[in-house]
Amino acid sequence: MTDKSTQKRKYIIEKAREVFSSKGYKNVTMKDIVDACEISRGGLYLYFSSTSEIFLEVLATEEDDDDDEAIERALRNDATAGDMLAIFLKEQKKMILKKKNNLSVATFEYFTENKVAPNENPIRTQFDTAVMIAERLIENGIRSNEFYCDDPRGCARNLMYVIEGLKVAGSTMGISEEIVDRELIYVLKGLVPDELNN
Repeated sequence: MTDKSTQKRKYIIEKAREVFSSKGYKNVTMKDIVDACEISRGGLYLYFSSTSEIFLEVLATEEDDDDDEAIERALRNDATAGDMLAIFLKEQKKMILKKKNNLSVATFEYFTENKVAPNENPIRTQFDTAVMIAERLIENGIRSNEFYCDDPRGCARNLMYVIEGLKVAGSTMGISEEIVDRELIYVLKGLVPDELNN
């Protein structure tokens, strides 16, 4: 693919993301994306054959570089495991509370209608990556005696299921920052040794 083609494809994905964010998945047509991109129908079909294909590409490109950057900064500054986990959770909290350009409704609509193999599901890949990051942060905290946990992977998985549930609640019924904080603190209470809880 040429540089120009790569840029055009990226542009289509960015515009499609805006359309899916505002209309969900079920209500989006190829015409909606053509109109948003201000290109011809044939021009769009050179890159994508369906809204499903475009949506999966939008999901596959959803990455939070801020998360990586914040963790890298913390590592350079010798942050504690607790600090690192706090940074990770802060980035997750931003996604939970994100109101604009949120793909949650479109994602739920897509996966309700379509069966996708787990190894081809970008949401599953993002979830598994987040579990892996949280697990490593918890393990670092155990090694430095900041945290206590018999099952870091189970704890990380549980934490991410709570976060995913909070994302759903935020998208469907609205949720306040105080509620997000309360639920995350509740889940994390078990990690901190009892003497620090008192």
